[in-house]
Amino acid sequence: MENEELFNRCDSNPIISAKVLPYRANVVFNPAATILQDGTTLLLCRVEDQSGFSHLTAARSLNGIDGWEFDPVPTFPPDVKNHPEELWGVEDPRITFIPELKKYMIIYTAYSYQGPVVALATTEDFRSFERLGSVTLPDNKDAVILPCRFKNMWAMIHRPTTYFGNHIWMSFSPDLIHWGKHTLIFESRNGGWWDAARIGLGCPLIETPQGWIMIYHGVRQTASGSIYRLGLALFDHEDPTRCITRGNSWVFGPKADYERHGDVPNVVFACGYTIAPDGDTLNLYYGAADTCIALATGSIKAILSWLERNGTPQGIIKPIG
Repeated sequence: MENEELFNRCDSNPIISAKVLPYRANVVFNPAATILQDGTTLLLCRVEDQSGFSHLTAARSLNGIDGWEFDPVPTFPPDVKNHPEELWGVEDPRITFIPELKKYMIIYTAYSYQGPVVALATTEDFRSFERLGSVTLPDNKDAVILPCRFKNMWAMIHRPTTYFGNHIWMSFSPDLIHWGKHTLIFESRNGGWWDAARIGLGCPLIETPQGWIMIYHGVRQTASGSIYRLGLALFDHEDPTRCITRGNSWVFGPKADYERHGDVPNVVFACGYTIAPDGDTLNLYYGAADTCIALATGSIKAILSWLERNGTPQGIIKPIG
């Protein structure tokens, strides 16, 4: 395995912390990300208040690094009256622009009375939103919508928790409301692997001519607690249920002090990215220790090359040792 850094931390990290918000909060982390039509970088940040519940607040920057302007009040607070599934907050959003709809799709975790569920909302401007409601049963989270249809069906990736573990599934829908054809597409590994305890999707998939790049998080349970790291896989462009190759090692893990220490130590958790005008530079926005937001940059070409050299075909798990 090569000793290669695929992601480089921004010198300004952490780029956003609770102390710079326009109102009082405990922590800010796990942002979704997109580039608006005027070139502004928008982060839809998870903010935890001092009651322990989360809401979403938009931050905008011209360069995606500093000069962030925040909405003065929560952008997307829980709407318990109309959506009781949001009783205990809304968390961990992902953003996908859907060209067919000419809208941004926000997929997020609604923390219901019976546990987390996947919920959807759409927006054109991140000022007003149309909630579509919950689309899964609990416990389910870490979901994204792909930006196009496959055989006239929308595709959603999500991570249900079952008696048999925490694995990644894909489901299909004709209308974004009713979901079926549930397919297991990616499993956590057994034994001593870095992603054996639990896996879940990170950012929306990255479309390339070679296939869809998945950045996912894997968890290892240790004597002193969990460690959240990021790994890579590549899925078929025409059939996104088929994993072509999967990296065997993690590519980004908690190393810096702000990733090692916080409300939940030893966590890097990515929900969003933007791609620079060169079409290759990847700006990865991630939550660090469930406390602040940081930025790391990478290269899509380098990721594909790394997967080609360090990946294992789907269905083949290397033995331990």
